[in-house]
Amino acid sequence: MASFSFGSGNAAKLLRIPLYVAGRVGTLLVPRGSRWVFGCGAGVGDGALALQRLAAAEGHDTLWLTSSDREDRDAAALGLRAVRKGGLRGWWATARARVIVVTHGLGDVNRYAIPGGFVVQLWHGIPLKRIGLDSPATTQVPAVPGAPLLRRLIGILYRRAARRIRVLPAASHRSRGRLESAFALGDGRVVVTGEPRVDVLSVGEPDERRATASALLGRAVGEIPDTTRTILYAPTWRDGAIDPAVPDAEQWIEIIRLLEQRDAVLLVRSHPLGEGGYAPPLPSRRVRMLSASVVADVTPVLPAVDVLITDYSSLAYDVGLLRMPVLYLAPDADEYARTRGFYGRFRDVAGDDAAEGWGDLLPQLSELLGDDGVSAARSQRSATLSAEMHAFRDGRNTRRVYETIRARGIPAPKGAA
Repeated sequence: MASFSFGSGNAAKLLRIPLYVAGRVGTLLVPRGSRWVFGCGAGVGDGALALQRLAAAEGHDTLWLTSSDREDRDAAALGLRAVRKGGLRGWWATARARVIVVTHGLGDVNRYAIPGGFVVQLWHGIPLKRIGLDSPATTQVPAVPGAPLLRRLIGILYRRAARRIRVLPAASHRSRGRLESAFALGDGRVVVTGEPRVDVLSVGEPDERRATASALLGRAVGEIPDTTRTILYAPTWRDGAIDPAVPDAEQWIEIIRLLEQRDAVLLVRSHPLGEGGYAPPLPSRRVRMLSASVVADVTPVLPAVDVLITDYSSLAYDVGLLRMPVLYLAPDADEYARTRGFYGRFRDVAGDDAAEGWGDLLPQLSELLGDDGVSAARSQRSATLSAEMHAFRDGRNTRRVYETIRARGIPAPKGAA
């Protein structure tokens, strides 16, 4: 079931305007120190964690801002100092920070204490679907009198918030153009450094990466035999609408039958903002849930996956770093293009054989799992797509981002050489 929409989120943002004003006054009175604070809308992980690890290793004072008991526990397990982003402590921590690192939006930290900080927006994927100001969904408001004026006001607020970003890493020059447009940023603020979140897909030898990822996956969903193929299904968010690809009971039976025939396991990764609906009518170990409540950051487990099924997720670009074959299931591609929009054409990414339903997809999946030639062709197609969008694959994206931040006026920690 959908749990969030831009309309409801924007309505709440308008109601919080007095708090933004009060927070702005407060940041004018509170001097900023040298600390770096980090937050991530998906939990403790993503590019924010990669950059925090490097900043801490370089000697910077770092602090993670959390929003739930789960994030508190995850931060503690990783040895991170953390405070809740809400309330006075979260506001004070953000207001005193020199560098503010987020991955989704300014609400990843205390949104009322942003002014005056050096904001690093890592984002959380190469855009395929239109985002930010490029998408009409971003400025949606409830259907109330004066809605056009409210949409205009939301657009103004979004632009003002985006102007606070000082560094926004891009995976490539193609991705940079999309991010500059979506955030209305120029002045060299979007920099082609590669994305810190995908360094984990390039560091070390392939066998080592797979062993590490398999151990993470096993702890999350239970052990999967080495001989069993692992399929990740990752549908994207529908901006609060119902996902049309949720299988019915008959389709679940066909899915499980194929998984048994091909000795495979399907991991279902619902979007964090739209979880629910993906559960077979009868329990089966061939289908396991890998939601954000199970694994906050899916990227580190990708080396343990053999096939990706998705629609409009940026994972389609990322798994090419691993030469992973991808199948596309997009029953609403035309409608999604009309209401949300894509950068370029969806078929340029998915090809001419994107499935419109499980009935179309399952034969493709069976053929891929049963024919090495088909698998190799899909792998090459995936790698080629990734090469077009990822300029770097040397595991040093985080280092390049850090050096960019330092070059833009952020000093080395005290005592550093």
